[in-house]
Amino acid sequence: MPVLTREEARARARLLDVHRYAVDLDLTRGDELFASTTRIRFTARAAGETFVELRPAALRRAALDGRPLDPAALDDNRLPLSLTAGEHELLIEADMRYSRTGEGMHRFTDPADGETYLYTQAFLDDGQRVFASFDQPDLKAVFDATVTAPPHWTVLGNAVATCTGDPAEGRWTFATTQPLSTYFVAFAAGPWHSVRTEHAGLPFALHCRRSLAPHLDADAGELLDITRRCFDRFHEIFDEPYPFDSYDQAFVPEFNAGAMENPGLVTFRDEYVFRSAVTDTERETRGVTIAHEMAHMWFGDLVTLRWWDDIWLNESFAEYMGYQVLAEATRFGGAWTDFACARKGWGYDADQRPSTHPVAPDPAAVPDTASALLNFDGISYAKGASALRQLVAWLGEKDFLAGINDHFARHRFGNAALADFLDSLARRTDRDVHAWADRWLRTSGVDTLTPAITEAEDHWRLAIGQDGTRPHRIAVGAYDRDPADPDRLVLRDRFEADVPQGDSPRVLPGARPDLLLLNDGDLTYAKIRLDAASWDTALRSLSGLPDPLNRAVLWNAARDMVRDGDLAPAAYLDAARAHLPHERDVAITGAVLAFARGQVTDRYTAPADRPAALAVLTDLAQDLLDRTRERGEDTASQGLRLTAVRTFIDSTTAADTLRAWLRDGTLPGGPALDPELRWRALARLAVLGATTAEAVEAELARDPSATGREGAARCHAALPDPAAKEAAWQAMYDPGHRPELSNYLFTATAEGFWQPEQHDLVRPYLDRYYPAAVALAARRGPALAKAAGAAGFPRTLVERRTLDLGEECLRTAGPTPALRRRLTDELDDLRRALRVRETGR
Repeated sequence: MPVLTREEARARARLLDVHRYAVDLDLTRGDELFASTTRIRFTARAAGETFVELRPAALRRAALDGRPLDPAALDDNRLPLSLTAGEHELLIEADMRYSRTGEGMHRFTDPADGETYLYTQAFLDDGQRVFASFDQPDLKAVFDATVTAPPHWTVLGNAVATCTGDPAEGRWTFATTQPLSTYFVAFAAGPWHSVRTEHAGLPFALHCRRSLAPHLDADAGELLDITRRCFDRFHEIFDEPYPFDSYDQAFVPEFNAGAMENPGLVTFRDEYVFRSAVTDTERETRGVTIAHEMAHMWFGDLVTLRWWDDIWLNESFAEYMGYQVLAEATRFGGAWTDFACARKGWGYDADQRPSTHPVAPDPAAVPDTASALLNFDGISYAKGASALRQLVAWLGEKDFLAGINDHFARHRFGNAALADFLDSLARRTDRDVHAWADRWLRTSGVDTLTPAITEAEDHWRLAIGQDGTRPHRIAVGAYDRDPADPDRLVLRDRFEADVPQGDSPRVLPGARPDLLLLNDGDLTYAKIRLDAASWDTALRSLSGLPDPLNRAVLWNAARDMVRDGDLAPAAYLDAARAHLPHERDVAITGAVLAFARGQVTDRYTAPADRPAALAVLTDLAQDLLDRTRERGEDTASQGLRLTAVRTFIDSTTAADTLRAWLRDGTLPGGPALDPELRWRALARLAVLGATTAEAVEAELARDPSATGREGAARCHAALPDPAAKEAAWQAMYDPGHRPELSNYLFTATAEGFWQPEQHDLVRPYLDRYYPAAVALAARRGPALAKAAGAAGFPRTLVERRTLDLGEECLRTAGPTPALRRRLTDELDDLRRALRVRETGR
């Protein structure tokens, strides 16, 4: 399919002024196709040639100003238009195909009750899978929409919907929207279970599949409370009121992203409707997503990027505001600790790969929509949010918010670019924000900050070394061991420092502190190193540091040191074993254990040493279980206990223990094994060769939900049986396999396939992987390309041959851009893992 280039978009924007779309969808045509009729009213500023985009199964009719156009003129996804200057109306009637990949109009039948649900994902350039459009962000227009659906369905959209006429006809009409970019247009249709309320004079609602109704109802109070609090907080800090007529939040199945900021109809992956026990950190993460998407109603929806080089104007701001507003407005006051644990490393890792790019890349570096898609990554989200947090520290929150409000006022319902935003900031501050942006937003890579401490008789000196070029305003924490409890650290002093600091080191009175922590409070984006004495103190007393955010900074430093080959993987495990039993923050415990299990044990540790590493994690998890059983039922202890149970299941080789838990439906002292834990335990038994395909099918009969179906696919693929592996492979990659796996079932199967315990069994598939992934990506598109290059990548085969074959694939096989990017990143991570192993540390 031809991708839209930036130059084509600029030329079309100069030619056209788009006024109004009228979209009519008929969702009653069967399981494969739906009817889409679009009328577009627009003005051509001059005579010229252009095109409209659509990707139909069949183009039935096209007419410009009442004159028929030849449907055969459709060239892939482009219908050419020859325009005279003046007003025009374009009519397009087409049959469109439902999607099974989460792109366009996704169709899902719930295995729990047989009900069918539809939703759209028009993001970037997938709206043309649903309706004809001039599909670029700077051709905004108002939308009128009508939808015909089965009569027992509810239809949702960007504006208030009304069921009109005879209810048996299933006809829905939507209020006219505010001006929207085409990629924001959204519909969701099905027999939704809904929880409705009103706030600030607007209708608010939550929606999910009927089979998830009890779980949504159980959490509706919390979800709506977070929504109201964040809504009110945004109205306190933004001058511009919420710009749309309603606020629906729909939890939809098989959604590729975390959520999508469609104006008035935010769509979330329905894993956020928790049907099993979760930690409070997972609830906090869900709250961040709610706040993030609400921030987009201003950053992205009210004011939209002009072209995709400025995705950071959407995502970095929403990421920053999501954490900041959740921390300010709800009970999740420690949200920035979760950011440090769950998001910061995502940015650091992405910024050290060959595919890194500036937060705000040069427009020439984003020449088309295919390249734009690749930049929705840890840089545009986590690094961008970190840069904004540093900007607030340097600029001050008052001037920062004043600049934002100026930006909204100047560009409401329009489009803007980086230069426009910087101009708004510059109007509200004397600081040189353009120079700051050049250093922070236009450059790539991670700075590293290292302290150098020298001692004298009555004072000590601090010099801060910098590998990098960005200016940083940081806090520095000086901590001493508590004389009454040497495992506890107390704050002696906290002071600000600017980096680079100039030629003169900072002189401070008294003896040097036991631990000197750069980036205390985590206000900047940089890797942090410790001097030798501070690192010795951290190894002894890390869990005794009083602020969880600063403990997260230290754990991130240790993580970076492992990845850079400066700390032995075994030493990281030893630190986790020593300090996690005393850690009370669930976000920290979960992040450390996830890195220890997923990276340190499976990728950075040599195969001969892996059993010992797993034993350390199993022993640590058992220790946490014992301690949390003694502590009682407070929220933190419950979260720590659940985290420990998951780690024990994933790490143990004691099949009899897992079988006993499954048989009893609980573990000693709890918790009960809910569906998530049962599938996790069964998957581990499958990896160990301690269960059967029949047992997997019996569990699926017990839990016939969509999540159960994914669990069964994961377990079947994990069985150490040649026939099971071949069946999983064929389901993922054989173009003749029917039905083709959905995006979620593909990912679940891939997650089960490659297992470090089964290297001899899966190694023969390495030669088949790269050709199969290239063919799949070309056949099924970006979403499946990403899944094949991520979950499908043979990450556990940390071997030179995996790297050699991958590099050959990139040189000669012509993978699609989405797959090329995933493979480039995975191969760089593989090189790093090989280096860590080869250092012998």
